[in-house]
Amino acid sequence: MALENYEQDMMRCNRCSYCKWVPHEVMKDARFLGICPSMEKYNFHSRSASGRLITALSLLKERIDLNDASRDTIYQCQMCGGCDVSCKVERDLEPYEIMQELRFRCVEKGVVPPEHLKMVDSLKREANAMGKPKADRGNWADGLGVKYLGKEEADVLFHAGCQYSFDESLWPTARSGLNLLLNAGVDVGIMGKSEVCCGGRGYEMGFKDVLTQFAKRNTKFWKTAGVRTVVTPCADCYQSFKVLYDKIGKKEDVEILHITQFIHRLIKEGKIKLTKEVPLNVTYHDPCHLGRLADPWIHWEGEEKRVFGQMIVHDPPKEKRFGLNGVYDVPREILKAIPGLKLTEMHRIREYAWCCGSGSGVKEAYPDFAESTAAKRIEEARSVGAEALVSSCPWCKSNFEDCATETGDSIQVYDILDLVQQAI
Repeated sequence: MALENYEQDMMRCNRCSYCKWVPHEVMKDARFLGICPSMEKYNFHSRSASGRLITALSLLKERIDLNDASRDTIYQCQMCGGCDVSCKVERDLEPYEIMQELRFRCVEKGVVPPEHLKMVDSLKREANAMGKPKADRGNWADGLGVKYLGKEEADVLFHAGCQYSFDESLWPTARSGLNLLLNAGVDVGIMGKSEVCCGGRGYEMGFKDVLTQFAKRNTKFWKTAGVRTVVTPCADCYQSFKVLYDKIGKKEDVEILHITQFIHRLIKEGKIKLTKEVPLNVTYHDPCHLGRLADPWIHWEGEEKRVFGQMIVHDPPKEKRFGLNGVYDVPREILKAIPGLKLTEMHRIREYAWCCGSGSGVKEAYPDFAESTAAKRIEEARSVGAEALVSSCPWCKSNFEDCATETGDSIQVYDILDLVQQAI
């Protein structure tokens, strides 16, 4: 849909500010009531979802032009989806889709952060978001003795993703994840140098053709290789494969799993046994792309109608995506199964979780904003007495570690794979 198709949503937003907070009924601590990192950082209505709907309407009505100021208003946002979930508790608007369409419009007009142009150039030249040579993509798996699909066949494809493939500080986590599958007897292979980006991050930044191009490349490889299951340790890749590919009509008949789901299955089958104690008090951070943004895409065709000349209704009724169907229970069940480990929940969890701060190009274009958002989450983890902050996304882990280093906080940061490996 185009930006113009959402004009009624822009008009119907009554500035209730639900998009700025977790819903009242789940508020637990006055320090942690916000859902919108943009509002936390900039504290101005234009940085909220409601404010961006005003920006979108003003652009449609040609009241404003796209310039550096309006660009920052649009892009100083992690596209975490928290505003969208909170809005839908009260209304049936689509703030997330409008903000996504705003970015498409920015790309069409050539008004985007310079740092995003660099990333997209890397995606086009090197097929990754990290600006690294594509020839180095498979180096993280050297010496593991894993199958390379294209040369050999396997039932399961392990798709590492850009961050795990090129950030050497994360290689031990990626290698642990793959080793867990190999040691459990899974018939698994990797794409090595042939692996390419999922395309999701470029899409969120407004470059929709990037997603289409990489979706075609990935799904073609899956078909050619004959894999039945695609497993990824990256939350961004999982959401792209599971939700965005379906959204743009590129859904394939393969099983898409985040690695926590696959490991949980192997634990239940007795193929992975957690026997060693890990004496640690941890809290779990729900990655946006594994949680609320992983809600399956709902295809709807219909029309908006006015009842009695005023109330807008959808015919047929449009089902809301509340963020309820993300991957929430599985990571927690894995952590609870680790001997000696204590899981303490934060105040904002599951579909109302606070973002790590690194999403949608914010880390590259507005690093101070990414850090302040991560710092707020670390503060929340500390407030419940956690010694360690655990997530299941490389972007989250990297940003939390960078923030802790920068601020001098001694909190430990883990990917859930790190703790599973310790427990074996």
